[in-house]
Amino acid sequence: MAATLEVESTLTDRYQTTIPETVRRALRLGKRDKIHYIIRADGEVVLKRAAADESDPVLGQFLGFLARDIAAHPERVAAMDASLVQRIQALVADVEVDLDAPLPTDDE
Repeated sequence: MAATLEVESTLTDRYQTTIPETVRRALRLGKRDKIHYIIRADGEVVLKRAAADESDPVLGQFLGFLARDIAAHPERVAAMDASLVQRIQALVADVEVDLDAPLPTDDE
């Protein structure tokens, strides 16, 4: 059976606290990491290290830009011409992509 450790921290006037070193080490937390809270019906709160956010911040910003532009100017949205779709398909027909392959470095 694993040992149970108990530690305390104090809330500041702004309801902030420092995560004790024991907890940071146990959860392998570093600066800017996120913490996931599970609040149970009996008032017990469980802290877990939040899963890493693997989304691309640049792609997210670009998609947000597109969404705002489409909302502001829906009249600009148009279907792709069938001939353009066929041309694109012809251009990439023989291209194989391995999404799991590592990206090449500048040395390659």
